[in-house]
Amino acid sequence: MWFKHLHLYRLHGAPDLDAATLEEALGEQAFRPLGGSEPRRIGWCPPAGRAGTQLLHDLQGQRLMTALRQERILPAAVVREEVEERVDALETAEGRKLRRQEKLALKEQVYEELLPRAFVRSQKVDLWWDSRRDLIAVNSSSRKRAEEILDLLRETLGSLKVTPLASQTLPMRAMTTWLGDPGTRPADLVLGDQVELKAKGDDGVLRARQVDLDSDEIQQLLESGRQASKLALSIEGRLTFVLHDDLAVKSLRFDDALIDEASQADDGGDALLRLETDFLLMTQALAESIERLLAWLGGEASAASDAQPVLSADPA
Repeated sequence: MWFKHLHLYRLHGAPDLDAATLEEALGEQAFRPLGGSEPRRIGWCPPAGRAGTQLLHDLQGQRLMTALRQERILPAAVVREEVEERVDALETAEGRKLRRQEKLALKEQVYEELLPRAFVRSQKVDLWWDSRRDLIAVNSSSRKRAEEILDLLRETLGSLKVTPLASQTLPMRAMTTWLGDPGTRPADLVLGDQVELKAKGDDGVLRARQVDLDSDEIQQLLESGRQASKLALSIEGRLTFVLHDDLAVKSLRFDDALIDEASQADDGGDALLRLETDFLLMTQALAESIERLLAWLGGEASAASDAQPVLSADPA
């Protein structure tokens, strides 16, 4: 139940829903297996998997939901090869070259025929809704996938207005400053051993792992004008992570003491209780860490000042 990545969003005008109402709404958008010719489908599934049936875990204002996404994998090369074979056969049989529109129609036909036989890939994505702080976090390495889950939640609720969480100080500017001047680092910030440095021109991106970020080599790169777009950080006693320039938090690793605390909790072998115990401990640590991160970055930017788009949709 321990998240690996976070894409963070501020919720505006949060809908006033109790747990029972939200559970019912999730049920209306529950996942159903793919039909034979469907390329993809997404819906809600129990976070506990086979250990439970409820679609929502609502604990002390912390809500956990899980989306299940299925997609048929049909490689373009397979379609192209089949189309080429059929084009050759038709052109030979009819003694003429097929027109472009005929080839496109043939490609569509091949795609529809092969799709039901394609492999199906399934992916579960967890969503954490902190109703106390009006914060939503999606456990995905991909922002595109995170926003797909938000779209599902929006469809479930009928309306949802969120903006990507934003800080007063741009993460790239802050990370570059922390690297270049140790005196600017907050007292509780600890640098890790991983960084990504972008050049202002066309010199590309430099990635370094397991390095001393206070080394002369790193300082020289900063002096040449490079800026930090990713930086490994840690909060002692809580977690380590890689901060990205869009405020995404990735490669999360929770402190051993926190994991030990979770493992020592008496769940009596109950998988649901184990899930909820881990979830509460995790969200407490994450909520505190997000607040600390925002403080490092000068506080949260308002929706008006950060110029971030509001991702919203209302029922027609």
